[in-house]
Amino acid sequence: MGRLRTPHGEIETPAFVAVATRATVKALSPADLRAVGVQVLIGNTYHLYLRPGPEVVAELGGLHGFSGWDGPWMTDSGGFQVFSLGAGKVHGVGKIASIFPGDDPPRPTGPSLVQLTEEGARFRSVVDGAWVFFSPEEVIRAQRLLGADIILPLDECTSPFHDRAYTQAAMERTHRWAERALQAFRETRGLGPNPDQVLFGIVQGGAYQDLRRRSARVIAQLGFPGFAIGGSLGRSKEDMLRVIEWTVAELPEEKPRHLLGIGGVEDILEAVRRGIDTFDCAAPTRMARNGSLLTPSEEGFRLNIKNARFRRDGRPIDEGCDCPTCRTHSRAFLHHLLRTGELAYFRLATLHNLRFMVRLLGAIRGAIVQGRPLAKEELRESLVAQEGRE
Repeated sequence: MGRLRTPHGEIETPAFVAVATRATVKALSPADLRAVGVQVLIGNTYHLYLRPGPEVVAELGGLHGFSGWDGPWMTDSGGFQVFSLGAGKVHGVGKIASIFPGDDPPRPTGPSLVQLTEEGARFRSVVDGAWVFFSPEEVIRAQRLLGADIILPLDECTSPFHDRAYTQAAMERTHRWAERALQAFRETRGLGPNPDQVLFGIVQGGAYQDLRRRSARVIAQLGFPGFAIGGSLGRSKEDMLRVIEWTVAELPEEKPRHLLGIGGVEDILEAVRRGIDTFDCAAPTRMARNGSLLTPSEEGFRLNIKNARFRRDGRPIDEGCDCPTCRTHSRAFLHHLLRTGELAYFRLATLHNLRFMVRLLGAIRGAIVQGRPLAKEELRESLVAQEGRE
């Protein structure tokens, strides 16, 4: 258990961070987010840089004033998006393609659209095709203007198919960029709407034990108040758990650790057990839009509401859930909305899946307080039996 105090409120950990890529969680308002108990959002510097631009956001009160979400904000550096346009395309690895490709050989989806140098990353804008340059300093400047409470430095992500030599070179470049980011962070204090921002460090090193441990030690020694674990987590979930263990072992116990881009139920359970405090992942909201609704009563914690068996199902998605959707609507109604393309479906489904994640992390915190094991089946039973707010 932990408590992160930010200028815009406290975050009780372990916590799920809802993804608000372009300063909004798709289909939901800030009031919706508060209603389901979301504590903190994460925006995407890459996308917000391209449109509407950090200067525009700053003029309108930073992310808090611009979006209407007045709780804690995080922003990532855009490093993963740069990776997706570069090595991700060359190796066919990304968030849409599995980040855990197993032993399958790389399947390119196109040539790299990124020019990567020691100075930074140059890439084409997906908005208008213009060249954009991200240096560690420019990324800090942009995030100062965006005004999030927790920000991240530019890093070089690697692919599960990068060899050791490239992974090590990328890691060392990430370390040099971290030093530059810290200097830029100190020099830009007072820029933007949130002078009390903090900058977390990012640990790289791929799935190589000695590199991960070395990266964690180097980043920890730079004095960051918190840390994120990024880059390639290996070719399987077993690799990911080993990477987490190696990394956490080298980080200060009293400082928070964030796991970038991971949000599956079992993944969160295993990562919390190994010392991770916060998680961000677009999967719960993306799954909601595609018809996968989270519930402890189904195998794999999800049901496909498109399935014909729900056409006459008058039950809520989850009998134990207190979200606005489950209190008001049936599986049959949601099935109907999705099958007929009604826009109301996206809001109702997203509300439920985010409330599930909030309840899941609440159940995990409850198990920690009570000294109960973080076991999947026990947490499933806890969620099934849960009534009312956590």
